Amino acid sequence: MDNDHITRRGLVLGCVALMASGCTTASWPIGNPFSSTRVSSRYRRREVAYSGSEPPGSLVVNTYERYLYFIEGEGLATRYGVAVGEEGLTLKGGAVIGRKAEWPSWTPTASMIERKPRLAQYAGGVPGGENNPLGAAALYLYRGGQDTYFRIHGTNEPWLIGQAVSNGCIRMTNEDIIHLYGRAPVGTSVLVI
Repeated sequence: MDNDHITRRGLVLGCVALMASGCTTASWPIGNPFSSTRVSSRYRRREVAYSGSEPPGSLVVNTYERYLYFIEGEGLATRYGVAVGEEGLTLKGGAVIGRKAEWPSWTPTASMIERKPRLAQYAGGVPGGENNPLGAAALYLYRGGQDTYFRIHGTNEPWLIGQAVSNGCIRMTNEDIIHLYGRAPVGTSVLVI
């Protein structure tokens, strides 16, 4: 994935969705569905000074600050605004990116359905696409070779960036997850604090 251009697939899907709907929906701002214009300027992607000890190419998610840092080295990082898990639902500690997917499908876990019974309607899964809660891409977090069921992923609700609203995953704007997706290969170290 590359955020320097719009893919043919993304353009066609976006146009078809607008033509079929007859009007825009409240879910997307008018125009580019990857736009972060509905995100507070505080949470927009930027290069910042970083003084941590993590090696270049690793990720640090600060759930309190609501930022994800891609460590660049030489005292710099790219900082992304994120939405995090509700209290008590966030992964903490180290993990690695064990798998990546573009336009991933999503199926709520049994514990998610137990906490939020309205999610039972999606128990059969939701295919990838603009209406999928995982957005344009997902980075799957693993520990000891096992899926933790926590993800760093896009969102179809970019206005929630900066809040604690998810079932534990780290949400980014679709624009930002596309940017990060190309920079963070499988095996990338992730620290969630």
